[in-house]
Amino acid sequence: MACYEELSESVVSGMRKKVIELVNELIAAGHEPMKIVNEGLLAGMGIVAEEFKNGEMFVPDVLMSAKCMNSGLEILKPLLSESDMKSQGKVIIATVQGDLHDIGKNLVGMLMESGGLEVIDLGVDVSPEKFVEAVKLHQPNILGMAALLTTTMICMKDTIDLLAKEGLRDKVKVMVGGAPLSQNYSDSIGADAFAPDAATAVTLCKSLIAQA
Repeated sequence: MACYEELSESVVSGMRKKVIELVNELIAAGHEPMKIVNEGLLAGMGIVAEEFKNGEMFVPDVLMSAKCMNSGLEILKPLLSESDMKSQGKVIIATVQGDLHDIGKNLVGMLMESGGLEVIDLGVDVSPEKFVEAVKLHQPNILGMAALLTTTMICMKDTIDLLAKEGLRDKVKVMVGGAPLSQNYSDSIGADAFAPDAATAVTLCKSLIAQA
């Protein structure tokens, strides 16, 4: 008989076939879909996020665990009502204009989704105008920008300035991250938060939403 702890451990271990098998077993046994999500899949990703933060897991492992969780969610989604899947907040993320790096951004997005946030990923090489257009369209709680090149960091300030010009700056919290960034740089461009790593990004995100 499948149990939530075994499902959680399978997510942590990146055992996709086992996750699918256990999710189907729990459904067949009459367990509530949302309970399977919370106590099995998300509990597992919670452990993954903590181990990643502590340096006990690495990016490939986290991506594998996230794929396992998503495979389980795909099976459960048709059984969940809209109220069950209520998001804890909406986040737009993207890598800024001129920068094509996306591994870190993708990792942040996966961890945010596993933390109950709705994530809209605009991809890479995103201009200030596209960021502003997306904020107008989706009205997110958080706008997250990533940069891996020192030459593209300026696009973050350009985006924040354009948000202000369009009268949107006070309607969204801006979070920035990426290897060349620092808390000082984040402060200098007027961002609301700087995330030094993916796990911290999720914690900061929820904190900013709670403060709003």
